[in-house]
Amino acid sequence: QHPFLPRTAIVLTADFVTMDTGTGAVHIAPGHGDDDYSLGKSNGLPILSPVDDHGRYTEEVGLPELVGKYVFDANADIVRLLRERGMLIAEQAYPHSYPYCWRSKTPIIFRAVEQFFIRIDDLRAQALKAIADVTWLPAWGENRIAGTVESRPDWVISRQRSWGVPLPVFYSAEGKSLLEPEWIRRLADLVAERGSNVWFELDDAALATALDLPAGTRHRNDTIDVWIDSGVSHRAVCATHPELRDPADMYLEATDQHRGWFQSSLMTSVALHDRAPYKTCVTHGFVVDVDGKKISKSSTYSKPMDAGHFVGRHGADLVRLWVSSVNYTDDVPFSEEMFTRLGDTYRRIRNTLRILLGNLHDFEPGKEEIRPEDLTLVDRWILDRLQQVIEECRAAYAAYEFHKVYHTLNQFCAVDLSSLYVDITKDRMYCDTPGSRRRRATQMAMHQIFDALCRLLAPILAFTAEEAWGYLGDNSSVHLQCFPERQGNLRDTVVRENMEELLKLRGVIGQAIEKARQEKLIGNALEATVALRCDQRFATDIPREELEEFFILSDLKLEAAEEPGATVSLTPHKKCGRCWRHRETVGAIAGHPDLCDRCAEVMESRS
Repeated sequence: QHPFLPRTAIVLTADFVTMDTGTGAVHIAPGHGDDDYSLGKSNGLPILSPVDDHGRYTEEVGLPELVGKYVFDANADIVRLLRERGMLIAEQAYPHSYPYCWRSKTPIIFRAVEQFFIRIDDLRAQALKAIADVTWLPAWGENRIAGTVESRPDWVISRQRSWGVPLPVFYSAEGKSLLEPEWIRRLADLVAERGSNVWFELDDAALATALDLPAGTRHRNDTIDVWIDSGVSHRAVCATHPELRDPADMYLEATDQHRGWFQSSLMTSVALHDRAPYKTCVTHGFVVDVDGKKISKSSTYSKPMDAGHFVGRHGADLVRLWVSSVNYTDDVPFSEEMFTRLGDTYRRIRNTLRILLGNLHDFEPGKEEIRPEDLTLVDRWILDRLQQVIEECRAAYAAYEFHKVYHTLNQFCAVDLSSLYVDITKDRMYCDTPGSRRRRATQMAMHQIFDALCRLLAPILAFTAEEAWGYLGDNSSVHLQCFPERQGNLRDTVVRENMEELLKLRGVIGQAIEKARQEKLIGNALEATVALRCDQRFATDIPREELEEFFILSDLKLEAAEEPGATVSLTPHKKCGRCWRHRETVGAIAGHPDLCDRCAEVMESRS
């Protein structure tokens, strides 16, 4: 027996009731909850929902004193009724979990009301097939969206909200819903002319007259689910603009959109065209603070999050560099300190471009023919590495893996160029005659490197690349250039293998020199005579002068050996006042007592 209504109730069992919380008995209201609705419907209970659109009780509640009252205000009346009838065992206020509106942060109630649905079973198989035809980045996105589509219930597309795109459903005088395609087309024409608010501004009679509908036709203020609104953007934008591609090349959104925009777009496109609206879907994570807390515009995060703040403080290119440096497919930690650390990387890249430009100041591409034999081993190696960098960057850009571009270019600038190539070739660039064959060959290589770096950096360091490109004398923008293509003829496996061995020997020499320096035998590497024990082929295949330049030594002696090793002694030769290398010829050249033969020749050519 109901405690204060003249009706009886039944007892049911359900798996959402727990034995370790409360009494183990739960009141259900089939018209006010998903679990309750399912249980009531399966047991033939009426779906009673005696609450109107404003949250007030209707006459269906069965108690005149509650009719018209706001449901939360009526709680006190219900307690009073129980007390008056002697049905109240105890009364106590206690905190417990309750549904809240995530926007307004206020409590809500559920109501069973008539809605319009899209039957997903009619689209599920086609949608799963379309998913398989799309490229998903990262690849796990395919399983995630396929899993949600496989288990998705029917899609409720109607809403009872005071704003939104109107749901174009008409009703007869008897209340029957009318979905007439011709009427909807007339409404679309009217909306195109007067805006969507015309649905809400005109009363039933005026709208029926404007659309030439039968007398007595009514309309309601229901709106369309916003996911329908955004989910048909492919139809409203791509399909109606000939200059755009349909399907789109790529959709980009956060990980939560496998249930949101990715899926709503997919379902509407499958329904309309039997295909996905996109060729590729790229998923990114969320920006979080150092504590892992998601940073969003709706949170109470106190630190400045407007990109303009960081652009003004650090520059747009540094912000862009930060974006490119992270693996955006995961959640991305963010802090002000990260920009400080990235500043070192940015300056390293910028300084690399500056050094290359400085070395190219007297170089005119194409003016002099550079023959293959003019290139030293280190020139051929850096051009081989450049082709590898181009190949890796192009592949990473194509796969939207920008962090791989960042790491590849950073490694190339910091290690291959700054620590090796620029350092090794410094002597020829500064001390050779300006027009020497090997100096011009190095400039040719540096020009190719600079040209490719500007193009490869342009999508990330947009302003820096444009600024650097301008110094080449090309009046067009770097952003109007094509990406560099890998030149297969510059790949050289033999050079690569030799370079690997030479770098190992460089390490052996470095250890020996450091030991000699600690023992106060020498002050720096240029004061050393190094006896290097190595494979005989290095003595026969590579000129000794080229090896001295590579190891940045004044005096190198080679000894054939199976195991590498190095012995360091103080050179007996004098120091050249120009190139600082200790050479046997210093002091032996008339007119240039402080110079080596190479530097004396350069000075003579300039006099």
